[in-house]
This record gives sequence, structure tokens and C-alpha cells, in this order.
Amino acid sequence: MSEFVKAQQEVRANLTEQIRETIDAAEAEGRGLAAEELEKIDRIEADIRKADEAIAVAQRNEERKAEASLAARGFVVAEQEERGDADVLRGLAETRGMHTFEKRDIVSSDNTVPKSFFDQVFDVARGVGPMLVESEIIYTATGEDLTIPTLTNYGTATLAAEGSAVSESDVTYSRIVLGSYRYGQLIQVSRELVTDAGFDIEAHLATAFGNSLGFAVNLALTTGDGSDKPNGAITAASTGVIGTATDGVFTADEAIELQYTLDPMARMLPGVKYMANGTTIGKLRTLKDDAGNYLYQVNVGQADSFAGYEVVENPHMASTGTAGEAALAFGHLPSYKVRMAGGLEVASSEDYAFNANLVTYRAIMRVDGDLTHASHIKLFTSISS
Repeated sequence: MSEFVKAQQEVRANLTEQIRETIDAAEAEGRGLAAEELEKIDRIEADIRKADEAIAVAQRNEERKAEASLAARGFVVAEQEERGDADVLRGLAETRGMHTFEKRDIVSSDNTVPKSFFDQVFDVARGVGPMLVESEIIYTATGEDLTIPTLTNYGTATLAAEGSAVSESDVTYSRIVLGSYRYGQLIQVSRELVTDAGFDIEAHLATAFGNSLGFAVNLALTTGDGSDKPNGAITAASTGVIGTATDGVFTADEAIELQYTLDPMARMLPGVKYMANGTTIGKLRTLKDDAGNYLYQVNVGQADSFAGYEVVENPHMASTGTAGEAALAFGHLPSYKVRMAGGLEVASSEDYAFNANLVTYRAIMRVDGDLTHASHIKLFTSISS
């Protein structure tokens, strides 16, 4: 008998004793039960019924456990195998299978917590592609179209006199639709290295896939034209300042003026930054104020800044001095939305390069991106030659 059943039986016995004592007291006094005594007995009997129900439920559960134990005789409980990502990658070579590595949030503050293969590839991809860092990334399990509504007009509030009707002024909505364009790469590794436990296959593939996929995806998310590829942030942004110099180089005044062409509400949001390639940042680095002080601040261990705002390097932007090109961007970079569908898919084949004894790994990443509001990123565009 379980401890729970014993406890409920003790409760029931105690309640029964309370009823007996109430009746005995009335009998000793030669009278019937008073109204309050009847109410007390009713409450006690209700509690007894609850105890009886609890005992019955517990006894039925004990019977089910006994039946299940009898039915399970002869079966051995198998322990679930724990495999790391490196074991999974090696296992793909053995089974010629496919595995999807999904985004894992690292919630522990302990730096010894291992990262998943997805995170390692993505870290390398971030290193070569800032659009995977500065934009807002939306992870989805599947790749069907994802619609993101956007507010394009707030409407207008007006002063209304007492007793007069308030004028209607509706807000206006638009939307962006994100699909899932496929980017992929094949990497071949010798069969000997795959089976060699001393070879860090996880780090090797993470670096190789991360560099190539990150570079290709960053290009599309920066300057893609939206035709069978993402609509890049620079493509979707709007012109803020058109340069006046015939050589296409911006001045300090023009770089600062670019800040104030941005939607004022967007300029108040966190994540507002400059973005340019290395050549343009080099030019930005040389700009001075009237007192000869550099406006560009190099911050060791932190992001560099210009005129009070962080500067992000993006290798896929045009260089300053290129006629008619957008060399410098300023805006709320998280307004650019990146959709990643289905995680990072990795598959392998031994047949593809069987004669060379190579295992071929294939990585697939499905992404799309677009800017919610063209007014949230502004461009300095050099004058056309």
C-alpha cells in the first residue's frame, strides 16, 4: 500500500471519528442534532467522499503500474545515445545521410559551454558578412513565404472643439514578403581524415562553409536586386545625400549631413550606424573638423565611431570615388530583416568522388532579406561622371 493511500485512510478515519463524537454528544444530552451540528456533519461527509475518491484513484493507478510491469518483462530499456556534432558529421560519411543543424541559443554565462555546428558556421559567416550581424534575423523551420506587415503612415491627429466630431485619419500599412533562396557549397575531405579522430572535422567544415556561405549571402543581402535573390539593404535604401565633388569623394559635412536625412524616429532607435567598405572607411578616417581634430574615433575593444555613431565595415559596398555608386550608408540596420529557413542542412556522399576516396559534404543555407522602410537607411551617392 502506498504512503498516499495510507495518509488518505487516516484522514478518512479522523473525519469519521468527528461525526461519531458529534452524535454521541447529542445522544448523551438526550436531544436531536442542532442545525449547526447538521451543517458540520454535511461538511465532514463531503470531505470523506473526497478522501474515498482519492483512495480509489490511487488504487487504480497502482493496478495499472502492476499490469505495465508485467507486460514489460523481458524488455530492456535502451539508453539514448549522446553524440556531438563532430560525431554526426563523421556519421554522415558512414550512412550517406543528411542532418539539419539548427540555431541554438547559448544561455549559460560559462564560456566552456560548447557551441553547436550551426553556431560555429554562423560565427564565421558573421566574420565575413556583417549583414548577418547587424540585421534582425528571423529563424523559421520551413521555407514558405513569410509576410511581415509594415506601418507606413501613422495618420493625423487634429484639434477638435468641444462637442464637435473627431476627424477620421487611418494609418496605412504595407508589407514585405520573405522567401527562402538557396545557397550551397560542396567540400571534399579524404576518407582517411574523416575517420581520423585526431582531425577536427567540425572546425574544418565550419570554417570552410562559414567563409563561403557567409560571403555569398552577405553579397546578396547587401546589393541583391530582389530578382531570384534577396533585395539587398543598399538596393532597398533611399538616397540621402548626393555628392558634389566630381571625384565622388564625400566631405565631412556631407557625411554628417547624411545623419539628418534619416527619418527622425528611426534615428532614435538602437542600432543606427554607418556602414561602408574598408576603402571608404579609410577615407572617413581622415576627415577632420575645423580645428584639425579627427572626427573618426578608433576604439580599442569596441566598435569605431564617426561623429557619434558606430561604423560597420561591409566588403560588398562600393568604394568612395566610384561615380554614381552608394559608398556610404547610415541608418537603422535592424530594419533590414533576414529570414533563415530550416537551419543549416549538411549531407554527404561517398559516391560523388568514389575514385579519389573522397567524402563530399554539401551544405545548404536558405535565406532571404528585405528592408521594411526605405527611409530607415539613407545613402551617400557620388555624383555621376
